[in-house]
Amino acid sequence: MGQRQTAVSSQRSWDLPHPGVRSDNWQVGAMETGEPADGSGYVHGLRRLSFAYQGLVEIPYNVILEQRDTLEVLDLSYNLLEDPALLGELEKLSTLILDCNNYSSHVKFPFMSSITTVWINKNRITNLPIFVEEIRRKFPNIRILSMMNNEAAPSYFNGGTLTQYIDYRLYVISQIPGLEVLDDTEVLEAERLQAKRTYRRQRIRDGRQRKKELHR
Repeated sequence: MGQRQTAVSSQRSWDLPHPGVRSDNWQVGAMETGEPADGSGYVHGLRRLSFAYQGLVEIPYNVILEQRDTLEVLDLSYNLLEDPALLGELEKLSTLILDCNNYSSHVKFPFMSSITTVWINKNRITNLPIFVEEIRRKFPNIRILSMMNNEAAPSYFNGGTLTQYIDYRLYVISQIPGLEVLDDTEVLEAERLQAKRTYRRQRIRDGRQRKKELHR
């Protein structure tokens, strides 16, 4: 691990900060000093682990996967990361924080049924349908998704209009029906109904258009 500090904690009670907001109360201290009982050089049995603000270009799997049996929260924010392929080995991970990295619309996540929360604010996501389909397929139990300050998520953060913001929310909600919070706002039942109506009509129109093209 060299001179790099790794923020870790085995604390059993914690509160996550608001999506997109760094909280000093949540940030845990530097890695515990002293050797663990097994002499491996790693502290085991952690429930949360943070590598935030370390300028990483690759995910340090050698440390992270040592916690595969217990890790529930992983913070990789404020780095230069692009590929999360091996995170699928973390079968208990429920919260994945990827804010301020280099993830694009075409990021390929592993299948992780344990994930319920993903923060991927301020990355390079430009194509909403491609990204949302990846989230829907790979995280079937996701309940909280925050992707503010991406081009694909228009809002007051990046100059989007109110209409664009509403359309964005309705689209995401229509594709991920189990979502409870999108960005910093709870998904309302009225939004679910509107999303269902809007995109049901669109699917019908698209289906009719395809039939017309087939019969030309």
